[in-house]
Amino acid sequence: MTVREATGVGHRAAIVGAGHTRFGAVPEGPRALVRSAVEGALASVDRGCDRSSVDRGYLATLGFGGWQIGNSSAVLAEELGSPGLPTVRVENACASGGFAVQEAVRAVSSGGCDLALVVGLEKMTDVTSARRRYWLGVSGDTEWERQAGLTFAGVYGLIASQYLARFSVPREALAEVAVKAHENGALNPNAHFQKRVSREQVLSSPKVADPLGLYDCCPVTDGAAAVLVASTEAARRFTDTPVFVDGTGAASDYLAVQERPDLLGFPASRRAASAAYRAAGCSPEELSLVEAHDCFTIAELLALEDLGVAARGKAGELTLSGATRRDGRLPVNPDGGLKAKGHPIGATGVSQVYEIFQQLRGAAGARQVRVAGKAVAHNVGGAGATAAVTVFSVG
Repeated sequence: MTVREATGVGHRAAIVGAGHTRFGAVPEGPRALVRSAVEGALASVDRGCDRSSVDRGYLATLGFGGWQIGNSSAVLAEELGSPGLPTVRVENACASGGFAVQEAVRAVSSGGCDLALVVGLEKMTDVTSARRRYWLGVSGDTEWERQAGLTFAGVYGLIASQYLARFSVPREALAEVAVKAHENGALNPNAHFQKRVSREQVLSSPKVADPLGLYDCCPVTDGAAAVLVASTEAARRFTDTPVFVDGTGAASDYLAVQERPDLLGFPASRRAASAAYRAAGCSPEELSLVEAHDCFTIAELLALEDLGVAARGKAGELTLSGATRRDGRLPVNPDGGLKAKGHPIGATGVSQVYEIFQQLRGAAGARQVRVAGKAVAHNVGGAGATAAVTVFSVG
């Protein structure tokens, strides 16, 4: 169900503030990361925002380090100095942040509250390598996939092999995704990786899951991001330049990839995108910025096709043409994406909204792109089992 379907045309939500920590292997603990992201979001509000103005809180996290089982959302209320605040934890694998933002949008659009705080968090580097391998061992079915030894990278490696073969796409298309991501990440002070790489470096990097190499894979990352979601009426109290949520869409698919008829594309992403476009009253042709879930380079190609901005099997061609670079006709992941910015699981979807907020307001600094239309955030859980797609604009 989309925002307009749920609440009627005219009820909109808007982003009025956003905060972001440095992504990477950082020394700060979970509470400190939450605190920093929240303080950044509050400080970014043009006319100021008192902590007491927040009506509801959402914490998106997988709880990777096990720092608090099940009840961690209460930390939001503590960090706001509002222990009575209703808070909810949202967990939907790598799509936790995107779904948490949509829950906040739904709450303010329905009149349930005027201002909601969404924080995405993950602290992934403070666990042993063995436990980390278990958590990231497989993105779907544990009964068969994990027992067969199929890893998260392995799933995407299988997808990449089949994609390159079926559509006669050169390996250089995947390498170009990585080169672009690192080029963008080098301009993002919050990115995990802030160094450029060449196509030759990507192609010659050690293999992780053939044909994917080291530079085709996102890193294990710590970090947090926060956004403030307001009702249209409340938004004007905080800023003259809110970023509006025009439409949302979400969907799921079979958890296990072996249950799906085709690996080359995620039906959940396509259904979520279709619902978001329908709610926003727009088409893919109206997009001028994409935040795509590129946990592996092949995932970005799939995302471009699932979002409808490239025909099936043509995302590699689009990427090699330069169209998805910062100065291209459709910039994709100007912040570096999951590939270079990092992928602290619960924070990723919220971080995508942070970037769109900065870009649509012309506040992205050295990585600013030309945004003449709408922007879309595409957040996927696991190997396509869940997806949240959200369309934004400043109009």
